[in-house]
Amino acid sequence: MTEDKEKSSGEGHRVSTHEEGVNMPPDPDAHRTDEEKAEIDRKLVRRLDLMLIPWLCLLYLLAFLDRTNIGNAKIAGVQDDLHLTNGQYSASLSIFFVSYAVFEPVTNIMLKKYRPSIFIPIIMVLWGATMLGMGFCFNWDGLMAARWFLGLTEAGLFPGVNYYLSCWYKRSEFGIRAAIFFSAAALSGSFGGLLAAAIENMDGIGNRPGWAWIFIIEGLITVIIGFISFWMVHDFPDDAKFLSEDDRARVVRRLKLDQQASAEHETFQMTYLYQSLRDWKMWLGMVIYMGCDMPLYAFSLFLPAIIKGLGWNTSTVRSQLMSVPPYAAAAIFTVVIGYVADRTRRRGLCNIVVSAIGVVGFAMLLGSNSPAVQYAGVFFGALGIYPCIANTITWMANNIEGVYKRGVVLGFVIGWGNLSGVISSNIYADHKTGHGIVMGFLAVFLFGGSILMTILLRRENGKRLRGERDHVVEGLDEKQIEGLGDMRPDFYYTT
Repeated sequence: MTEDKEKSSGEGHRVSTHEEGVNMPPDPDAHRTDEEKAEIDRKLVRRLDLMLIPWLCLLYLLAFLDRTNIGNAKIAGVQDDLHLTNGQYSASLSIFFVSYAVFEPVTNIMLKKYRPSIFIPIIMVLWGATMLGMGFCFNWDGLMAARWFLGLTEAGLFPGVNYYLSCWYKRSEFGIRAAIFFSAAALSGSFGGLLAAAIENMDGIGNRPGWAWIFIIEGLITVIIGFISFWMVHDFPDDAKFLSEDDRARVVRRLKLDQQASAEHETFQMTYLYQSLRDWKMWLGMVIYMGCDMPLYAFSLFLPAIIKGLGWNTSTVRSQLMSVPPYAAAAIFTVVIGYVADRTRRRGLCNIVVSAIGVVGFAMLLGSNSPAVQYAGVFFGALGIYPCIANTITWMANNIEGVYKRGVVLGFVIGWGNLSGVISSNIYADHKTGHGIVMGFLAVFLFGGSILMTILLRRENGKRLRGERDHVVEGLDEKQIEGLGDMRPDFYYTT
């Protein structure tokens, strides 16, 4: 186990002394040349990308649109029409994150148990129906109930899809896919502004105000897409119906050769939960993710109001439209950072550099009264927040091994990050206070936490390279060593 020491300490992977791991399926391409195998592999990955990524991006675009469109509804008059105080409006934002965070840690276990092709479409239909119902709220009580159930039903999508994709792709392929998937959140900001501007023109139809139609139309779209998803969402690699038997074997083999336990079937045991709770990487990952997730929701929920407050215009529609360019820039930059992080395997460094851009952006918002400078600060803020979400999740997934352990850790990390959304809902009583708190989260938790994580992972990799962890596997057979996951001494962390 200890003789292979030639691996790079910057890459989260295991290098084993054998190529054929435990329960490796037969190679359907054993008779082919290396060039032929490489070409088959490229075509297989392209097919996976085509079958998985576009539809999942659409689902997350709808999810993020549905959770943040209340910001568009605010400047369209929902607060005035429902006679909400500022405290009541903030509470209606906060309650979403409470139910979302509470139910999120268990959703990956449910996804594994009930299959993605069943679990994901069901929660989509439920949250779409909830969103549609928000268009028929007449008071604060109704809005609070709807936002609670929206958080509950949406809780399974983001952690579930990231976990799901990590079970399809090699570690060196996952980052760019997670970035493309999450860029749908930024695109939803652009699309949401445009859609809200158009839907507001329905004001008065059916005796419902424009903000109500924002909820109704977007909820109806989600319900329809949810039903279609019963045929468009696929199960895990070893049971995917769109693949031939040979292609399923190829996917499982490439995952196992990447030394991923996601290629294996596991039965859930409480041991996986205990392993997760004892893992320091989960707790530090929660801190880092909180450092980008709270700013994400503060930015998404209040951007239309922030732009309206710049004083450039008096038109609600123009405020909606001016929120489009920052989101579009963030979507592009998210994919760029995902590509760079995959190629360099330096996810910590990417987080550090990108979060510094965000700090600069919010410093511009805080330090200047010029609308032009502040609008530029909005761009830098978006560029400094969005890429870190996908990069942090990918970083955690790269460094956690084991099907259920990875699912539990991602659930806790993402759930804790979303719980910080309660903070984001209550910090913009005035813009200066809100900008200062967001900048503090970016600087302390995201920037500082990423530096600490990088240092600790590099230190641990050094110990494993020097053989200081080899005693962990003494006296264990291959199956027991496999069960150690990321604790085995030949697993090297992505830094």
